Amino acid sequence: MEIKTIGVVGAGQMGSGIALVAAQNGFQVIMQDLKVDLVERGMNTIAQLLDKDISKGNINAGAKAVIMQRIQSGTDLNDLRQADFIIEAATEKEIVKFQIFRDLDSICAPAVILSSNTSSIPVGRISAQTRRPDRIIGMHFMNPAPLIKLVEVIRSLATSEETFLTTCTLAERFGKKAVEAGDFPGFISNRILMTMINEAVFALNQGVGSRDAIDAVMHIGMNHPMGPLALADLIGLDTCLAVMETLYDGYKESKYSPCPLLRQYVDAGWLGRKTGRGFYSYEQAHPTTT
Repeated sequence: MEIKTIGVVGAGQMGSGIALVAAQNGFQVIMQDLKVDLVERGMNTIAQLLDKDISKGNINAGAKAVIMQRIQSGTDLNDLRQADFIIEAATEKEIVKFQIFRDLDSICAPAVILSSNTSSIPVGRISAQTRRPDRIIGMHFMNPAPLIKLVEVIRSLATSEETFLTTCTLAERFGKKAVEAGDFPGFISNRILMTMINEAVFALNQGVGSRDAIDAVMHIGMNHPMGPLALADLIGLDTCLAVMETLYDGYKESKYSPCPLLRQYVDAGWLGRKTGRGFYSYEQAHPTTT
């Protein structure tokens, strides 16, 4: 099947970023979410990202208009019948993803590949919810999706070679580098990254260093683009907690146990940039549901 139209489930931080990447590379996009305000917020995020490209001289207003016209948005999952390839980018909760994949399985044509942007949930658990396990695959974009060139591609025991190769080719058409990761909780990226972030929260909780000191050591001393606590705020502390819970449930090793302070922040609704407060405060924040 020739892939011309990409379906994206979820219009949050990751979903809108993936939709933008697809549209920038010439694909028609159908972006779907549960509520109109979430879809509108996602479209506004895409427009703002394109405005930044205009201000940098990377594109002009005409190019922005063309890209925006390629993206159709809505709240009806049935609209995804028109898509040739689906990328699910909903919240990192098994119960949510499982239901989405059961619904997509009944809506989409049998030949359509259903991929998940899950950051930690084993793909085999997702594929078992469908009648097409050979056409289920993980396609994990890094955050922010428009900027970072890597995509982790994760196949379960049931994923076909055709599905794997098609997904890798699509990632390349998106301008990304596809890297295969084994179907284990957290894959490669978050098994390493989230454990580091969780350890940084433990260091803060135990008074090993202040927030700024911990981030400075990793940012300046280790030459990371940003410190782990600032990165956690960017990702979303609820997502970080969900990944750590998946890692702990999957491996049952104490090193993956979420730091109580991380859970405390999430319980308080301090989720990072998207709520205006996490380990740092953000003046111009607006709540989202990624």
